[in-house]
Amino acid sequence: MRNRARTGIDTGGTFTDFVVRDRGRVVVHKLLSTPADPAAAVLAGLRHLFPQGVAGRVTYGSTVATNALLQRRGARVCLVTTRGFEDVVEIGRQARADLYALEPRPPSVLVARADRIGVRERVAFDGAIVEPLTLRELRALVRRVRARRPQAIAVALLHAYARPRHERALGKALAALGVPVALSHVLVHEAREYERTSTTVINAFVAPLMARHLARLVTGRGRARLLVMQSNGGVVPPARAAAEPVRTVLSGPAAGVVGAAAVAQRARVRRVLTLDMGGTSTDVALIDGAIPRRSDWEIDGMAVRVPVIDIHTVGAGGGSIARLDAGGALRVGPESAGADPGPACYGHGTAPTVTDANLVLGRLDPGAFLGGRMTLDARRAHEAIAPLARRLGRDVVAAAEGIVRVANAAMARALRVISVERGHDPRAFALLAFGGAAGVHACALADELGMCEVLVPRHPGLLSALGMADAPPARDDIMTVRAVDPTAADLGARFAALARRGRAGLRADGVAAARLLAFRFVRARYAGQSQEIEVPFAAGYRVTFDAAHERLYGYAAPQRPIEVVALRLTTSERPAAPRTARPSGRPAPRDTPPPRVATRRHPLVWDGRRLLVPRRQRESLALGTVLRGPLLLLEYSSTVLVPPDWRARVDGDGNLRLTR
Repeated sequence: MRNRARTGIDTGGTFTDFVVRDRGRVVVHKLLSTPADPAAAVLAGLRHLFPQGVAGRVTYGSTVATNALLQRRGARVCLVTTRGFEDVVEIGRQARADLYALEPRPPSVLVARADRIGVRERVAFDGAIVEPLTLRELRALVRRVRARRPQAIAVALLHAYARPRHERALGKALAALGVPVALSHVLVHEAREYERTSTTVINAFVAPLMARHLARLVTGRGRARLLVMQSNGGVVPPARAAAEPVRTVLSGPAAGVVGAAAVAQRARVRRVLTLDMGGTSTDVALIDGAIPRRSDWEIDGMAVRVPVIDIHTVGAGGGSIARLDAGGALRVGPESAGADPGPACYGHGTAPTVTDANLVLGRLDPGAFLGGRMTLDARRAHEAIAPLARRLGRDVVAAAEGIVRVANAAMARALRVISVERGHDPRAFALLAFGGAAGVHACALADELGMCEVLVPRHPGLLSALGMADAPPARDDIMTVRAVDPTAADLGARFAALARRGRAGLRADGVAAARLLAFRFVRARYAGQSQEIEVPFAAGYRVTFDAAHERLYGYAAPQRPIEVVALRLTTSERPAAPRTARPSGRPAPRDTPPPRVATRRHPLVWDGRRLLVPRRQRESLALGTVLRGPLLLLEYSSTVLVPPDWRARVDGDGNLRLTR
């Protein structure tokens, strides 16, 4: 591999995926993840791919921050805030996730009450200093924080986004304690006290763990340039990722959407719903020409206020465990068998999973998993589902079909959340399926939503890693405005200030000025509303806002004044022209039967019927080949099930176009 090679690494709950692009060639590799030490699988894969030493650019998508939050295994944090606001992080928005729970249990707070320390100071919403921070108060605070012996510190003062002078003074003084210090105005330079405080605490909670993890990877990467994937679809140097790990929480799913957008663009498909089904969960997104982004989201009940690609996640992956709830209903997920012990058919686990159900139904080839490198144990899958089947009063095959239907229902609901609930008709979109497990479920989900086409890219189980290999350096800068009916010229002047900040940040990361791009967005609402909508900025941004409001809420009020709450500017490196490795094989003449090659028949269950279907190696299909279902298409990173009444065509880029 030359020094111009680009490597993408996606650490998932079950597998760690590697993709290397070099001179138009694509090399792929998968390893079982090592949850106890994610870096172990990463370094082992790099040694396998680069026995002479790692070369080129390596982009890594980390799940370290995500897992630390979900498992509550982070640092001991001290929260420093304006006196009287110590409990903001616990009070939240007082929203009840379950309206009918008689004894609701809110998610645990990451910082204990004794570790929340108030300081005498006050800044007004317009930046005016109401109560100054005195040197005596500052010194007393440092002594109190030192006595708590924190492993990280979060500083979130009232209205620090409007005037961060006090936060900067605290950050400078607390840095002497030798632990990471997160400042709210650096992470969230806008209003909303709870969200800003929560984001800062989350960042401090995972910062020490992330710093240690990335330090190990930096040591093992050799002379290669290491970058870390962010949740907004861009990459940053490891030093910045270690300082602001909250920006990496959704890095893996974000990279999948970046890769999917590139596939859709090359395939000339403007509108797609993405379906990324891995071992632990399924992530879905809606792309209507541009990659969607948002800033208000939650992870495990905790608010996060940093820009991310707009992704909705459900706990329905290949490793999701099936069980009966207290009422005897069949449930699938969100608990997952992960990589250790994994699904029962992997040879170590005993719990029934979606992968085990698909194997029992014949929708996976036990001898062709990972290109034959891993053999699935059909007997163990059958034995894992058998106790569940007995409790349901069904045979094992019927129970396996039930598991798949329940998982499909969860994924269909997720697809409706990002389409129907936001004013989009899924029938006007293609379903772009990727991730190791999506190809088996995609056509059934398309049927459920009335969609007519499924697009499966090459290397579908590795598309997130492909997205990381191609992701550009990027950053988001936000400015609070709070202006009613501002002119486009006024907003343009404010964007100019943001642009200078964004260009300076990327130039510091090594991006040439000639390769910089900027994308401008406004966050606006009708005057008097409490929630804003983000739309692209142009001279006629008001018309765009009214149209977006009508699509989301069913009405618009063009006569009402609008308040621009904030501006967001995304600065990124101009992407290089894609160097896609062309599929091998000559194009097949249109509408001609596929070439005669040896095929194997495989027993499969579909809708209660037992079928004997052909199974083909996807790599053997020439461009333009058309095949009718039912059949299985096998490849290294995934399996694609083409059901009865569906057909598959290989397009000019090697994508599979599945149509009813």
